Amino acid sequence: MANKPAQPRILIVDDVPDNIHILMNVLKNDYSIVVATSGEKAIKIAGTAPYPDLILLDIMMPEISGYDVLNILKKNKLTAAIPIIFVTAMGGTNDEAKGLALGAVDYISKPVVPELVKSRVKTHLLLKQHNDDLEARIAQRTEQLQKTKDAILVVMGIVAEHRDPETGEHIQRTKEYVRAMARAMSEDSLFKNELRPELVEIYANAAPLHDIGKVAISDNILLKPGKLSEEEFSEMKRHAIAGEQTIAQAQRFLDEPKFLETAKDIAGGHHEKWDGSGYPRGLKGKDIPLSARIMAYADVYDALISKRPYKPPFSHEKACEIIKEGIGSHFDPDIYRIFTQLDDEFRAIPQRFKSANGEIE
Repeated sequence: MANKPAQPRILIVDDVPDNIHILMNVLKNDYSIVVATSGEKAIKIAGTAPYPDLILLDIMMPEISGYDVLNILKKNKLTAAIPIIFVTAMGGTNDEAKGLALGAVDYISKPVVPELVKSRVKTHLLLKQHNDDLEARIAQRTEQLQKTKDAILVVMGIVAEHRDPETGEHIQRTKEYVRAMARAMSEDSLFKNELRPELVEIYANAAPLHDIGKVAISDNILLKPGKLSEEEFSEMKRHAIAGEQTIAQAQRFLDEPKFLETAKDIAGGHHEKWDGSGYPRGLKGKDIPLSARIMAYADVYDALISKRPYKPPFSHEKACEIIKEGIGSHFDPDIYRIFTQLDDEFRAIPQRFKSANGEIE
């Protein structure tokens, strides 16, 4: 036998017990009733699960008035959406207007008319149910849209990965390096104003798109096993601008402003160098976006410890030594301090993301 649906929960608030009994007798057959004889008790009950579906609230109460109770409940995200009907002997137009202005959904004068109370309660519960259903549908649709956008962005990363001889593990490792550095920087006094905690995942999730521009590079250059000629390297350098342009196109269709702006900064700026000798624009110092300066550490470190057709993998110590030599020329000197604090994490991440043959590629 199916369980009977739970009755809507009504909280009745009045400092006069007789008034509570009157309303209970009117509503008890159709609803689950809880009561409070003071504003303080009402606030406690309303803020404790299971939350009431509707509140009938007296205005004239000692210590905490109905107006005060309403104000407090509306400021609490757990109770802000509960419809509140004032039930009071204060019958003036100004009193009713004040209550509605504060957020009450209705106003019933005492002495109450039973049928009117039933009608108003039923109406506002139906409205609440409708609003709850609408909010749930909007949330579901929003989630679906977000998943669709996330999928598109993941596919963009996969496209870049499949056109690049570097492995998917490189994509994952650089993402984790960026996440570790961004998290540490968000807690560091020098960077926390610029890199807020909510940006950490944006930086990390944008990192896999750093080489999306390589889709524009021809196979004979991209897949060449040996060192590139000067002319070939000039062509390879085009991938930074191509990456920017690709992500700029995505911005026309996807409403992810901060994420895509960060991804564009990383794609276009991760080969810039602190001293201005990088490409594609020769940006210098803090003119290089912070996300791109972080990506430079992640990308170079992983390239150094990875096996390539033209070089063996370097040890963690050797990679760190080479990066240290590039401080002030290639790399942001302030970020180096963060990099050195994450030695254990940078050692561990490559062990989690190896190629199928167990090597770091």
